[in-house]
Amino acid sequence: MRIVFMGTPAYATRILEALMQAIEHDVVLLVTQEDKPVGRKQILTPPDTKAWAQEHAPSLEIYQPKHLRNDEAVSKIAACRADFIIVAAYGQILPASILALAPCINLHASLLPKYRGASPIQSTLLADEAYAGVTSMLMEEGLDTGAMLGFSYLHVKPNDTSEQLFEALSDAAASLTLKTLAHFEQLQPWKQVDAAMTHCRKIKKEDGLVSWQEKAQTLMCKYRAFMPWPGIYLASGLKLTELSLIDAIGKNSRIGCIERITNEGVVVACVQGSLLISKVQPSSKNAMHVLDYIRGKRLICGDSMV
Repeated sequence: MRIVFMGTPAYATRILEALMQAIEHDVVLLVTQEDKPVGRKQILTPPDTKAWAQEHAPSLEIYQPKHLRNDEAVSKIAACRADFIIVAAYGQILPASILALAPCINLHASLLPKYRGASPIQSTLLADEAYAGVTSMLMEEGLDTGAMLGFSYLHVKPNDTSEQLFEALSDAAASLTLKTLAHFEQLQPWKQVDAAMTHCRKIKKEDGLVSWQEKAQTLMCKYRAFMPWPGIYLASGLKLTELSLIDAIGKNSRIGCIERITNEGVVVACVQGSLLISKVQPSSKNAMHVLDYIRGKRLICGDSMV
């Protein structure tokens, strides 16, 4: 089958790789977002799917339109005469003019109708869900509202971060894509129940701001969801780069203070429960072991961890 693939981040790359390796499919075009400046030096960097294709599939044509709602983009994709358009975290909503060209199948990284939108994996971790998953669905003009074709799910491990969950779900999505295509004619699309839906927005840098006035369990969920970006940090700018949950239910009177110091790090009291902080990163400095940090700040048990 002739396939146009539309995807941008690493999650999409694993799906593209699986399609390229499947002898029954012919990926004729990769549509991805434009190269973007990255880092302090603003180095122009290609999307992950493009970087992979340039190295592993140099003959694959790559198309990077700024917008899809124009005649050029529609004509480009239409000229491919695709049997299917496969979409995975592309980054733009497809207009009706493209949806009409071929069956468009989206691989969304949640168990729909939960977590429609831009940050399903982070939202799964923020909610401390026991399970995560991928849904293959027929696309329509709404945001992740189309009829569902199949699911793949996995158990979320207690210490999974978004980075680890992205990797696991990308493998699940790749497998689900091939299964959905193989059985497409026999599948009965299942309409989503809108009353059960939740929506998740795009993650912003300021979402990483945390306070000891939050529950330890809440902070741990944010740490897992926002690792590696944007990470979690205090109002002082101190980034908490490695931590673990010590207690989820204890009530504390000295919130934000160091309860004890161990070889592994420092235990800090939250409004409820406590966390073991092992590594931190002060503003404009490299990450360091927290014992080196408190030594430099001359902090001891009972002092505020800022």
